[in-house]
Amino acid sequence: MKKVLFAVLAVVLAFGVAVAKDYEVKKKAGDFDVEVRIDKNPPVVGDNNFTIAVRDAAGKDITDAKVVIDYSMPAMPGMPAMNYKTDAMIKGNLYKGTMNLSMSGPWNIAVKITKAGKTSTAKFTVDAK
Repeated sequence: MKKVLFAVLAVVLAFGVAVAKDYEVKKKAGDFDVEVRIDKNPPVVGDNNFTIAVRDAAGKDITDAKVVIDYSMPAMPGMPAMNYKTDAMIKGNLYKGTMNLSMSGPWNIAVKITKAGKTSTAKFTVDAK
């Protein structure tokens, strides 16, 4: 009986990990609605793939902007500040890319959207594990 219970529990846990939701954030950046999804929840040390949807006020996808992600961790005792940048590339109607979080802890994320010479920014924080 214990073996059956253990097997059922293992399947339930494996299924739960397999369908875990992405980390998702919805923010405003100027006139744009921005939805960021990171493939790991919570984000982890190492590579984290992201997708970004940028929409105007009417809900129309914006696919002709330049999207950059700046991510940083502030300085701490014995450690300098860390600042990184990665370009998001358009694929269909989403911007995609990878950011490499070099250590666990709080990371400040800024999604910068440039269109027609104007830059708008959506900011949020993630806690990498």
